[in-house]
Amino acid sequence: METYFKKRYNSFKFAFRGLNSALRSEPHMRLHVLLAVGVVVAGFLFGVTATEWCLLVGCMGVVFMAEIFNTAIETVVNLVSPDFHPLAGKAKDLAAGAVLAAAIMAAVVGLIIFLPYVFSLVNNYL
Repeated sequence: METYFKKRYNSFKFAFRGLNSALRSEPHMRLHVLLAVGVVVAGFLFGVTATEWCLLVGCMGVVFMAEIFNTAIETVVNLVSPDFHPLAGKAKDLAAGAVLAAAIMAAVVGLIIFLPYVFSLVNNYL
């Protein structure tokens, strides 16, 4: 039984090491975290609904996962193809495109959720 728990512990330890690595080595990941903090602050200030929180948190998670997958793919491609190769470049471009698509989707969802709150706030002050 001890081995089972040790394996689970190690799995979590390695996963947290990966998150830490992404935060420390990837400037875009730090930007995503900073923007996510801004979204959370705005969510509390505007009092978004539970459903809106679920959508916002889901979008943030998708962007974080896409960035981590992108980093993993770039790392493996750099390992197996240290010299330029068109297919290596294509793999890296596709991974970066996935991050961009996720970020655009998250931004659109954020606009759909927050614009009515912003317009309501502006109308109350006019």
